Amino acid sequence: MVELARGLRLPEPVYVTRPTLPSLERFRESLEQVWDSRVLTNGGAFHQRLEAALCARLGVEHLSLFCNGTIALLVALQALRVSSGEVITTPFTFPATPHVLHWNGVTPVFCDIDPVTFNLCPEQVEALITPRTLAILPVHVFGQPCDVEALARISNRHGLRLIYDAAHAFGVRAGGRSIASFGDLTMLSFHATKLFTTIEGGALVSGSAALKARIDFLKNFGIADEETVVGPGINGKLNELQSAFGLLQLEQVDVEIAARRAVSARYRARLAGLPGLRLPPLDAPGVESNCSYFPVLVDRERFGLDRDALYAALKLFDVHARKYFHPLCSQIPAYRALPSAAPDRLPVAERVARQVLCLPIYGQLRPDVVERIADILWALHERASRG
Repeated sequence: MVELARGLRLPEPVYVTRPTLPSLERFRESLEQVWDSRVLTNGGAFHQRLEAALCARLGVEHLSLFCNGTIALLVALQALRVSSGEVITTPFTFPATPHVLHWNGVTPVFCDIDPVTFNLCPEQVEALITPRTLAILPVHVFGQPCDVEALARISNRHGLRLIYDAAHAFGVRAGGRSIASFGDLTMLSFHATKLFTTIEGGALVSGSAALKARIDFLKNFGIADEETVVGPGINGKLNELQSAFGLLQLEQVDVEIAARRAVSARYRARLAGLPGLRLPPLDAPGVESNCSYFPVLVDRERFGLDRDALYAALKLFDVHARKYFHPLCSQIPAYRALPSAAPDRLPVAERVARQVLCLPIYGQLRPDVVERIADILWALHERASRG
């Protein structure tokens, strides 16, 4: 392995993602405008411009900016008055998803996932509904759209709120519609690891002006004016410096998505036919993806290494993949005692979590580096196959 690593090792570390930054000179110009205005937060000019620009880019009418996606999702539950009972969600997600339920006094009910899309399985969602169920919280995992039509039918039939975690799904469209336009509310994350970023940040997309107004009160301490507080809110605002950064990021986001598509296509071309490595599905009919992640499933018997061994081996070559999402949220100490967290109730999610590995993908990942990563994967398989 040492000799193999010496021959194929990358000249510098390659991480699972890396932000594409806007022009520093243009950001300085924006900062000068913020300095001149002396407005640093509380819905200033850059904040207002970014909200409007995001609505236009995403094809939605009402969007509220937040300091991060977790606070946005926390407020989403408060805005829809989901603060007790149970919410059905996925165990195959970042921990923030069940954490916001816990912080709102809600019990997460974990549901198994579809083996192809890794999203909530609608049939199993319906089987888990009880009189205590108030909402469904699906995640568009890796930017792959959930079965939004089936979930809408289920939520309507049972009178449940439907809140989407679209942290991975910026710019994704399904059936000619923005993925952010489905459900009662959709959360977007603009963390530094996302393809569109405000460094830290997030948003809630709502379907009505009245709901947006409630959200905007809740994210600003419940304050309506200097002397009126309409309810118990929180401080979830995005500041002017990050809003200015986001406006510049938005100008280049389509270029970033196109570049990621090219990286994804190169991976697919090079890794097609590699035994034991299952590639992510191509876009379903009517879906426009953003190629925000490149997950693969590792079959130990056919590849020759299990996922953990492959993850460790790639590090020897300075390729830093990630095991998204392992362990499952259902195995986090805070949740693993829940009846719905039992592994035998989540067989697909358990298997996927043991096999999944996300390879590096970002807009500035050079073609020759993608080729080298593919060479490494083929070489590791061939070496393992020889025993």
